[in-house]
Amino acid sequence: MFRLWVRLVDDNHLVKDMVVCDESNDTRTHKVMNAIEKACYELDLSKPIWLDNIVKDFQLHAKCRFNKDAFVEQIDFDYMEIQVIEEDY
Repeated sequence: MFRLWVRLVDDNHLVKDMVVCDESNDTRTHKVMNAIEKACYELDLSKPIWLDNIVKDFQLHAKCRFNKDAFVEQIDFDYMEIQVIEEDY
């Protein structure tokens, strides 16, 4: 099973969070993209843009932050953080 933890943080406080599970046979990249799309829909957010520094952080740590620069629309929190908490190999 693949699980992605999505957190919205404002002023160093957790505002909202959710875990998205994916049991499909898709690639890791597809699972991540599908999980982000699902989380953004549930949290009523636009999908963030993957900037170069965000991609590098995610590749190294399986965790990254999307700040205000990664969103086209105005957001009412400081950043959205995603972290892979379970992966099937």
